[in-house]
Amino acid sequence: MESAPAAFVGLVCALFGAALLLWTVIRTGQRRPVVAPTEHVSPSGAALIAAVSGLVLTGTGGWLLLGL
Repeated sequence: MESAPAAFVGLVCALFGAALLLWTVIRTGQRRPVVAPTEHVSPSGAALIAAVSGLVLTGTGGWLLLGL
């Protein structure tokens, strides 16, 4: 009974994390900002945070899917 929600959450996390990671790599490769310019976050810091978030979400999704 609990495997269906875990599979759904794992799939959502893995897909969102992979999409975020891909989007961050493409934006960084084009030398475009990852977020709108602000005073509090540098462009390189925003790219790092987005990349780490993408990796963590993809890893979490994989862990959930493989744990079934």
